[in-house]
Amino acid sequence: MWTIFKKEIRGFLSSLIAYVVMLVFLGTTGLFMWVIKGNTVFDLGLASMQVMFELAPYIFIFLVSAITMRSFSEEKRLGTLETLTTRPISDLGIILGKYAASVFLVIIALLPTLIYYYSVSQLGSPQGNVDTGAMWGSYFGLVLLAMAYSSLGIFASVVTDNQIVALILSMAMGFFFYVVLGMMGDIQALDVIGKSLEWFSLEYHFNSMSRGVLDTRDILYMLSFSGLFIGLTKTFFESRKW
Repeated sequence: MWTIFKKEIRGFLSSLIAYVVMLVFLGTTGLFMWVIKGNTVFDLGLASMQVMFELAPYIFIFLVSAITMRSFSEEKRLGTLETLTTRPISDLGIILGKYAASVFLVIIALLPTLIYYYSVSQLGSPQGNVDTGAMWGSYFGLVLLAMAYSSLGIFASVVTDNQIVALILSMAMGFFFYVVLGMMGDIQALDVIGKSLEWFSLEYHFNSMSRGVLDTRDILYMLSFSGLFIGLTKTFFESRKW
């Protein structure tokens, strides 16, 4: 697993897409927080990172999909998958190595945003007057969300040998589980069923954590979601032996 992890990190950082994706994330969140009128910290008059935490889950749909799209599809396209599977490492080890690398890269992309937190903290009145609990809860939620999106991306990559198809499939699934299911509770015609379906959305559990209250139910759901799609990835990956 560690060998695969290092291989994925080296491979991604040696490509231009790594830096483009990270710059898109940091640039977009930075523009909305500090530049685009109507949404900036100055316009809202609040020492808060709310704008970034509301925007980040949507950017993550693209960001994580771009990171994971090459995980297995490129191996298939280049014909290196067979070589990879002959190494003394289990199928699950290969999957977890690629998955861990994807999550790690997202965390690396998140680290520079701590500068935003410092800036907001300095702008508070008095200085440091920031809801730290909600901030760290939101960061923790974003890491779990990155794990969930990465599991979707890895799954999308294992079912096709085309990176663009993997990208689109991963983004579609991310949009469905975060946005579409999250909207179900607002549809009056669905009544109780809509509220029940909303509970299964990633948005529901992320919003819960972003309030600064870490409920074990939210954490377990996010981890179970990731585990489910890692399991599905393992099933599809092993299907080559059938």
